[in-house]
Amino acid sequence: MGPKRSPDYHSRPAGMAVSVPLHTRLVFMSALDRPRIAKLLKDGQPGAAVDVSGWVRTRRDSKQAFSFIELNDGSCMANLQVVVDANVPGYAEAIKQVTTGASIRVTGELTASPGAKQRVELQAKTLTVLGTADAVKYPLQKKGHSFEFLREIAHLRARTNTFGAIARVRNCVCDSIHRFFQSRGFLYVHTPIITTSDCEGAGEMFQVTTLGVGRGTRDEGLGKETSGPVTAAGAATPSLDPRPSSLDPYANDFFGKKASLTVSGQLEGETFACAVGPVYTFGPTFRAENSNTTRHLAEFWMIEPEMPFYELPDNMQLAEEFIKTIVRDVLERCPEDMAFFNERIDKNVLATLNHILEKDFRRVSYTEAIEIVTQADRKWEYPVKWGDNMQAEHERFLTEEHFKQPIIVYDYPRTLKPFYMKCNADGKTVRAMDVLVPGVGEIIGGSQREEQLDVLLQRMEECDLNPEEYWWYVDLRRYGTVPHSGFGLGLERILLLVTGMQNIRDVIPYPRFPKSAEF
Repeated sequence: MGPKRSPDYHSRPAGMAVSVPLHTRLVFMSALDRPRIAKLLKDGQPGAAVDVSGWVRTRRDSKQAFSFIELNDGSCMANLQVVVDANVPGYAEAIKQVTTGASIRVTGELTASPGAKQRVELQAKTLTVLGTADAVKYPLQKKGHSFEFLREIAHLRARTNTFGAIARVRNCVCDSIHRFFQSRGFLYVHTPIITTSDCEGAGEMFQVTTLGVGRGTRDEGLGKETSGPVTAAGAATPSLDPRPSSLDPYANDFFGKKASLTVSGQLEGETFACAVGPVYTFGPTFRAENSNTTRHLAEFWMIEPEMPFYELPDNMQLAEEFIKTIVRDVLERCPEDMAFFNERIDKNVLATLNHILEKDFRRVSYTEAIEIVTQADRKWEYPVKWGDNMQAEHERFLTEEHFKQPIIVYDYPRTLKPFYMKCNADGKTVRAMDVLVPGVGEIIGGSQREEQLDVLLQRMEECDLNPEEYWWYVDLRRYGTVPHSGFGLGLERILLLVTGMQNIRDVIPYPRFPKSAEF
């Protein structure tokens, strides 16, 4: 058994620095008790003994036989300055290994910093090099790097200021999302990643199959041929006959029918909403669009609430409150990172976000929006008329130049929208809505869902969908159907808004897009 901890050790909050007399031998802290650098810079007091670990950003050596180390552990943008002098045991040998990118552990005492940019610094008593980094080969030297280059080393880019800030803001946004729905009584449900339904009806889905996979491949670990697909555990599964059935080409596939990665958890979410009340999903979704743009990913994260007894006005109000809550939380909880984005990425991002909080989201019908765009005195790259989808240039014109505020466009032509959206009495439009914000354009898409069985079946026929393949979804209209609504928010889209970043590939840790699935 280890030494018994004192009552004071047990009672202090985790991560709190401990003040000890100077003559007392410094004790290494458990990893559970070590403070992060963000906490030290904010609350650390001169005279406190600390034990901290992190990665070296820079090292400067003085002719007076001491060194300054800028240490960062990812908890904040700022570095902790560590002063190491020749009296530290093993200084001469250890300091040679303290290069940019190396990881170190330092124990010592906080002292008041004479520098204007920091309140405290760490006077080292011990220095341990945990992991070295070749000073020549380490790709993140102290200089500017393009975002294109950093995408090629995505496994290291979180160590940069920009991507460290994105990671912290992304974490804040995710936490805000859960808090928003949990505080309103929504249940968090998990919908399938593998599905046999196409929610959007566009057919741009990644297929999941075992037909012809793994046959005759060599298992390097076992040194023998396998006769079928290999599971994650490394054991060969029984081979499935890849020969297509005369009636169904997928009859011999793993699921016995065509299966794909989900494009949305909405349909399954509706089944829970019509049983337990308002719910939300939050998970990865996939689109097999061969699109190489700054706005599209093949894999991204979606938040999809579904609410029984909500009609379109309720849906729009919830979406507005949702966006404003996320923006407010990011501004309040990530001020250092947001100041960085405003200075280095988009000098208008803070003004844009505050403008979103100050303004109500204006409701504009699709018909009115098209009239405004077509009557505008400008030449469009993509001319548009009633019945067409608006492009990003039209959406940004409406929010940034015409209305100069976020808007919610509603009542779209039925020919533009999926089968599940509720039809209006005019027979031409559906109760759809898109939330458009300055700087990004569309950020939320949603609708009131069609609850009438006969109308839903008619819409499925119009969209060339077989109701038998959606029998369970149709059943919701047979047994206690109710008005209900929902929407979807792409996590990466809201991150573009709050950070001011211009490429969606830079706000997700490991972007997936055509011809790119590295890492």
